[in-house]
Amino acid sequence: MTGGKEGRSRLYDSQHENGDQSSHYGAISPQASSEVQEEPLSTYFEDKVPIPESGNECFSFRKLWAFTGPGFLVSIAYLDPGNIESDLQSGATSDFKLLWVLLYATIIGLLLQRLAARLGVVTGMDLAEICYRQYPTVPRIILWLVIELAIIGSDMQEVIGCAIAFNLLSVGRIPLWGGVLITIFDTILFLCFDKYGLRKLELFFGFLITVMAISFGYEYGLVKPDQGEVLKGMFLPYCPNCGPVQLEQAVGIVGAVIMPHNIYLHSALVKSREVDRKNKKEIKEANKYFFIESSIALLVSFVINLFVVAVFAQAFYNKNNMEVNAVCNATGSPHTDLFPLNNGTLEVDIYKGGVVLGCFFGPAALYIWAIGILAAGQSSTMTGTYSGQFVMEGFLNLKWSRFRRVLLTRSIAIVPTFLVAISKDVQHLTGLNDILNVVQSILLPFALIPILAFTSLTSIMNDFANGLVCKVLGSLVILLVCAINLYFVVVYVTALNSVWLYVIATLVSVVYLCFVIYLAWHCLVALGISCLDRCSRVSNRPAVLIEERSEGDT
Repeated sequence: MTGGKEGRSRLYDSQHENGDQSSHYGAISPQASSEVQEEPLSTYFEDKVPIPESGNECFSFRKLWAFTGPGFLVSIAYLDPGNIESDLQSGATSDFKLLWVLLYATIIGLLLQRLAARLGVVTGMDLAEICYRQYPTVPRIILWLVIELAIIGSDMQEVIGCAIAFNLLSVGRIPLWGGVLITIFDTILFLCFDKYGLRKLELFFGFLITVMAISFGYEYGLVKPDQGEVLKGMFLPYCPNCGPVQLEQAVGIVGAVIMPHNIYLHSALVKSREVDRKNKKEIKEANKYFFIESSIALLVSFVINLFVVAVFAQAFYNKNNMEVNAVCNATGSPHTDLFPLNNGTLEVDIYKGGVVLGCFFGPAALYIWAIGILAAGQSSTMTGTYSGQFVMEGFLNLKWSRFRRVLLTRSIAIVPTFLVAISKDVQHLTGLNDILNVVQSILLPFALIPILAFTSLTSIMNDFANGLVCKVLGSLVILLVCAINLYFVVVYVTALNSVWLYVIATLVSVVYLCFVIYLAWHCLVALGISCLDRCSRVSNRPAVLIEERSEGDT
């Protein structure tokens, strides 16, 4: 075999090179090498979960239980502190009018998680590993750096949420910067749960989700939102008398709910189940049960997000600072100074949200709110750690221990968060949360485009490649996300007052757009637009992926 850099891959027609592929439904073959390939070193997969036999039953609760786990781990990213802040701001600024945006964003998220799970089940590899084999070196490294940026941004949100929760629970005795430092040690502590086995770890995540459901469900029962308005906001997609504030909030909901690193995470987590990839029936069964499990998990996450939106819509929509200040002053709250004596509309974040709940509904509401935020931050920290490990292993073919990985990510996330916490007030810290939600939305195409491209390739997915409907829906979602990001860029750039900042922002936007176009070109080839298939490394022919080797290896 001539030329080519070692480790790169290309597509060959399977009928000519490898004969009939009907017995192997994940069409990617192992690396072509004379050496025996070692199993990937990842502690999450040290023990795979066996799937019980169930005869010819169409549905088995025992099998569903065996497949339950990955979807709930992924759903935690829909409940991180950034999501909670987006929820409460949506309720306080837009009443119940944007609940339908939250519902549709969750449904879109479910469809994307389905693609990610199918990729992992069919191929036995996660999205990062597929990118390593399909993209040239430079685009692959850029893509890796972008996803690492998304993971670090998410980790910063979790640090902020935990720091605020510690501050509220201690009635201010633990300063915000102290809470930031505590997150260094509690993350390392939670990594110890790894050693107790995969199922126990998944049960622990289930416990944290239960804590969030009870905490925010308690607030929902306390405030008693109008159920008619809740249903109207969920199922009537309209927003009367909405302006730029509500539009920006709707965009923020999409960015907070659908996170790029979550797609990579789900494609890796499904490999923890014992599925025979040579058996088409087992693959179809695994895809079915993983989809059911993900649907249940995201339904739970949607209900929890709904609790938060409805609480703040019912209790604090159209409230002004003067009203809140008076109530907090009457209850003896030490946080009265957070609300200036003016008629400005109340602006809330996860810190102020806890304070106003305490002022209006008693101290128990504040502490239970803080417990929910703490559970959200801690659980999201662990899933962020897994995402980082899988992404690094996949994109770089580099094996790191989970401890080293979390030390790197948390160190990078801690530094800017600690500096803001020690030099600024809580408003600046929560303002950083809003910026990070926007960043997550901007980076979303770098997960959506590859997952749609690779799940549409018969050379990778064989009989399980996307059909026409899925291709069209996926393309529409990507166009919607890109339109949202374009809106954000236009609003942000036009608001800059400095010429130099304007020039830098424009250059970054051009580079961003060029890379999105590059990925989109590969995606269009994968979707079957053959006129673009000139130099692309993807092909929609029935094929297997094999590794190029140098002449010396031939």
